Amino acid sequence: MFFELIGNVAETELIAQGKSIRELPRLVKLYGKARWKKMKGNCDIRFKSGSVVKAELHWYEAHGVGRKEIKIKRLLD
Repeated sequence: MFFELIGNVAETELIAQGKSIRELPRLVKLYGKARWKKMKGNCDIRFKSGSVVKAELHWYEAHGVGRKEIKIKRLLD
C-alpha cells in the first residue's frame, strides 16, 4: 500500500452487501466465503512522501476477515 491510515475511519457507510457486490465471486475465491460488505468512509491518510490529506476510501470487509482492498476514491479538502 502506498499510503497509511491515520486515526479511525469516520462517516462509514454501507454501499453494498451480499449478492449486490459485483466482485463477490472474486472475493470469495481470494479470501473465503463470508458475509461481504462494500463500505466507504473518510479518513486522514499519509502518503510515502510524508504529505497528509483527507480522503474518501472504499473497501471490502467481512467478519473474521477484516478490511481488504482499501482504495482512495477521491481527495477531500
